[in-house]
Amino acid sequence: MVTFIWTVQIISALLLIILILLHSPKGDGIAGFGGASQIFSSQKSAEKGLNKVTGIVAAVFIICTFLLGYGIIK
Repeated sequence: MVTFIWTVQIISALLLIILILLHSPKGDGIAGFGGASQIFSSQKSAEKGLNKVTGIVAAVFIICTFLLGYGIIK
C-alpha cells in the first residue's frame, strides 16, 4: 500500500509541476497555445478549468504527503 501511495504522490508531483507551468502570468494559460484558444469559448473558461484541475492534483499531493508523513499507512 505504501508503494501505491508513493507512486500516486510522484505522479501527482509531476502533474502539478506541468500544470503550474501551464499557467500564464498574463492570464493566457492553456488557451495561449496555438489554436487552443478556439477550442475554449473564452480564455476565462480555459483558465478556470486549469485552476480546478491544478487544485485537485494539489489536494491529492497534500493528502499523500500527510499519509506518508504521519505513517498512517504501513
